[in-house]
Amino acid sequence: MKVKRVVANIETRETAQAKRFYRDILGLDLLMDHGWIATYGSEENMSVQISFASEGGSGTPVPDLSIEVDDVEEAYRRMLAGGFRIEYGPADEPWGVRRFYVRDPFGRLINILAHL
Repeated sequence: MKVKRVVANIETRETAQAKRFYRDILGLDLLMDHGWIATYGSEENMSVQISFASEGGSGTPVPDLSIEVDDVEEAYRRMLAGGFRIEYGPADEPWGVRRFYVRDPFGRLINILAHL
């Protein structure tokens, strides 16, 4: 048996709100939409990852999701322009990533990062 992908599920009655944050700003593809559930991801790269942590590193709380991007500065600018609340960073971390934390439309803490 092989695991083909892992999807974090966030409970909300406002599934359409995910479109602006995850598709319009982060550029993810809408992979599935049944009205009651919408799944976003990359049709080009379906990585399988899940992390278990007691903290988020550098004294931060554990984020609900970590999303790796190719350009942290551009993601940061888009989040600011979109009016989303930045809670940490951008910061270059000692383990080799540049990242920031932002709250998504559902109040979830999202770690946006790129490897240095």
